[in-house]
Amino acid sequence: MKKITQFLFVALTMVFSTTVLAQSTVKGTIMDPELNAPLFGANIVVKGTTKGAIADFDGKFTLTTDLASGEIVISYIGYISQTLAFNGDTDLGTITLKSSEVGLDEIMIVASVAVDRKTPVAVSTIKSEDIALKLSTQEFPEILKSTPGVYATRAGGGYGDGRINLRGFDSNNIAVMINGVPVNDMENGRVYWSNWAGLGDVTSTMQVQRGLGASKVAVSSVGGTINIITKTTDAVQGGNFLTSIANDGYFKYGMTYSTGLTDKGFAATVSASKISGDGYVDGTEFSGYNYFLSLSQQLSDDHRLSFTAFGAQQEHGQRFNRSTIAELKDTDSGPQKANKDWGYKNGEVYHQSFNFYHKPQISLNHLWNINDSSALSTALYASFGSGGGRRDEGSKIGSADYRIGSSGLQPIDFDKIVAENQANGVNGSSDIISSSRNSHEWYGILSTYKNTINDKLTISGGFDGRYYIGSHWYQVDDLLGGQFFLDNETDTFAYGKPLRVGDRYNKDYDGIVIRYGLFGQAEYQVTDKLNLFVAADISNSTYQQKEFMNSEIVGSRESDKVNFVGFGVKGGGNYNLDMNNNVFVNVGYFSKAPFLDAVFLDEDGIDANKDAENEKVFSAELGYGYRSEKLSANVNVYYTKWLDKTYAGSIPTGDNIFFYNLLGIDALHQGVEVDFKYKATDNLTLTGMASLGDWQWKSNVSAVVRDQAGEQVGDPIEVFADGIKVGDAAQTTFAIGADLRVAQKSNIYVDYNFAGDNYSSYDVTNRGSEDLPDVWKIPDFGLFDVGARHSFDIGTFEATLTGKINNVFNTEYVSDANDLDGTASAAQVYFGPGRTYSVGLKVNF
Repeated sequence: MKKITQFLFVALTMVFSTTVLAQSTVKGTIMDPELNAPLFGANIVVKGTTKGAIADFDGKFTLTTDLASGEIVISYIGYISQTLAFNGDTDLGTITLKSSEVGLDEIMIVASVAVDRKTPVAVSTIKSEDIALKLSTQEFPEILKSTPGVYATRAGGGYGDGRINLRGFDSNNIAVMINGVPVNDMENGRVYWSNWAGLGDVTSTMQVQRGLGASKVAVSSVGGTINIITKTTDAVQGGNFLTSIANDGYFKYGMTYSTGLTDKGFAATVSASKISGDGYVDGTEFSGYNYFLSLSQQLSDDHRLSFTAFGAQQEHGQRFNRSTIAELKDTDSGPQKANKDWGYKNGEVYHQSFNFYHKPQISLNHLWNINDSSALSTALYASFGSGGGRRDEGSKIGSADYRIGSSGLQPIDFDKIVAENQANGVNGSSDIISSSRNSHEWYGILSTYKNTINDKLTISGGFDGRYYIGSHWYQVDDLLGGQFFLDNETDTFAYGKPLRVGDRYNKDYDGIVIRYGLFGQAEYQVTDKLNLFVAADISNSTYQQKEFMNSEIVGSRESDKVNFVGFGVKGGGNYNLDMNNNVFVNVGYFSKAPFLDAVFLDEDGIDANKDAENEKVFSAELGYGYRSEKLSANVNVYYTKWLDKTYAGSIPTGDNIFFYNLLGIDALHQGVEVDFKYKATDNLTLTGMASLGDWQWKSNVSAVVRDQAGEQVGDPIEVFADGIKVGDAAQTTFAIGADLRVAQKSNIYVDYNFAGDNYSSYDVTNRGSEDLPDVWKIPDFGLFDVGARHSFDIGTFEATLTGKINNVFNTEYVSDANDLDGTASAAQVYFGPGRTYSVGLKVNF
């Protein structure tokens, strides 16, 4: 018995010792070799088990396993997975993951992506993984709503009608770029997100650079830069199928396939999807197709070509006209859904406000690795837009007498209008549906040369050239039962002529913009801790207008060409105090050409605005960053002075139209921003941000009034704007979120976003008296969103199921407002959407 006991004791001791000895600790640091940045959130799994870990903010991981030896698999979305062996306790050192996308190098050179703890700008980066999880049915700009300085809404609530403000500046003054190529409208600077409705499917990374930014184009932006990097061509063969459903009939499905990189250096990726739905807001039905194509060919060791084409053909009903709070609440649908811009015709939904557009963009990128230290990346691109938005002529469509019901917000009774137009006979239609058509051709080149002179100095520079012609006209679309329509504009060729479907009237002109410039930048790494940069640009903008409808123009119908020279200079530095702390500063000044809309005030004229001049901007920023294994945090203080902002408009007076220029109006945008990400445990990550802004107009000015011949008329208009808050965006925002990994392949999250100090939008030129009341401040609001993701296998295929609920508690809030007299009762508003949901499935093959 004693021997048996001794045997069991020895056996158990050996088993225990073997188990202890078999335990292994594997550690390492995972990095992106191009950006020299850690890959926070990279997954590390022991092959053949569910044992895993996640890389921290520094890209570091530590994994303990019961195996004495084996392999780990390291994966991260957008990168090629690596399998590495371990034997006992193993330190793998620095592990670099290569991008899974071929052709990304040339795009990254052009796109000017900021590097953490090196580029001295305030920056936030959103990866495709977060976009796939959180975008859901939101508008594309809304994915940024938890970013410091951002206020994003769905505006009227139509598909693709969202908007975004950055540090109080609207999209006219934010540079939005896709793969480094600018997409802001060349005539007015706006960004029409409906043109890019499919971006959520193909975005690899989105980076927001607030303030001066690091963009390599010849025209600077006031508020900042939104740099969207699309997927290029996958290096690994495979693809995916996706589908999603959501509230109000939302349905989407699509597919992506990649050939992978062949032995001959060729790779191709194609993606397409279809989307449709009834829309959350009444009368905002939508449908669209999204497509994406990327081709890449390695020509030699030093040359590579990549071709990208993408676009979204869409049409959707809109809620264009705003209403008072009382009007919206006095409806059966409620204020969140009520919409007066639609009705019924022949028993089917018919829209008063309706948008349809298609704007494909194609680009050809060439990367030339000249030698080990220098490279030239050139992008040739073109975009062709075609479409428009509905408008109505006549007074009946807006009248309560032509509504199905007693309220002015009830659906429009188009059948009643049709019947009356038919009864008019040879007198024609009193009311019609037409469209404001816009088509354009846009060609550009963006070429960037980069040279690493030595270990300390890197220089880059290039050329930015663009040619744009946009055609704009009104066109009759539906006579609503009548035989023809007569336009009452007496100074047009269409006056007095019976107009039928397809005829142009009222306006018909081309706007032409030619812009070219040079830019350059030098980065100098003084020490391992201190990095400095200086950049400058100069550009010329040429504007011209061609008019085809105004019957009063004699002779040439082309305006003279008007030129504006702009320039910018900026510089800054980043100092890494130690491994955890860094500080940065940047300062800049630029002179920016006015938009074409401010140069040619009259759509049916060819006389240029004599008083148009460049806008000037001075900006400075101080930032602090902290990085550790658990915490990543940033604090930024900014100061932006907008000098000589251009305001121009028209004043109808009887049979004449007068024009005004508001010169010398200044605005000051300053504030503090804080954001953080904290890895509380291996499974729980907390995020948060706060933005405190103080944005005000800073001057009282006079506006010169001129007639159509350009001669001054009467006394200048006085505008009292000094000290008035800038409207149209929340000046105080904060957000907090939590992401919990409940299993190796499952996580849930909750986000809360707050918006306050949001002043209504208003026309500053209407501030003609010092006694006017302050503009109405929209009530503060906060919204909760929740979501979940679970990955699993369907046979040999990997699948991911996602679900999301936005505005969980169905909070009722005003998101956008136009001020009339400083009161809530008179303000014209949009309510934001109530509770919405979505469920999506993606299967990889």
